Amino acid sequence: MAGKVFFSVSMSLDGFIAPESPEELMGQQWMELQQWIFPLRFFRENLKLGEGGEEGRDNDIVRETFERTGASVMGKRMFDAGEQMWPEEAPFRTPVFVVTHTKRDPWERPGGTTFHFVNDGIEAALDLAREAAGDLDVRIAGGGATILEYVNAGLIDEFSIALSPVLFGSGIRLFEDVDAARVALEPVRAEPSPRVTHLTYTVRER
Repeated sequence: MAGKVFFSVSMSLDGFIAPESPEELMGQQWMELQQWIFPLRFFRENLKLGEGGEEGRDNDIVRETFERTGASVMGKRMFDAGEQMWPEEAPFRTPVFVVTHTKRDPWERPGGTTFHFVNDGIEAALDLAREAAGDLDVRIAGGGATILEYVNAGLIDEFSIALSPVLFGSGIRLFEDVDAARVALEPVRAEPSPRVTHLTYTVRER
């Protein structure tokens, strides 16, 4: 039985998941958006930032998201930004399929992450990811434009948002140009924590 296709992102209260410019990634706004995750024990262990860190429900959710993921899909914009910032042991530790027009041999990293570059569109990338994931789930890692393509194509089963108490004002809005006439949502779970509110929805065709 194939797993689910899902995405999981942090989002500001006004609906943004990243600054507009890749150069602003790791800037103050982005750091504020993501600040809930940095102290967590699992996050620190996965990025090899040292021992210790906070436990609790936030930590459990991050660990559960990682453990359910058998393969990831991302767009070229996210890959280009991440290639400069990820540590040598990239944090995915699964096959990652990059939707791109660039032809490139697979890029294997220490720790279990191999990036595969797919030139045939989002459905081809998803087919490869499903095969690689086996019974586990496929995560659409981002960025926003890639997530939206999968949502509008009816290829997302479920998603989770960590709603952060941050305002961006501008940037990449998660549901900009969503095909709202096609997409319907069913609430699954809402879990507040001291830093964010975790929201999970099932996606179905309207």
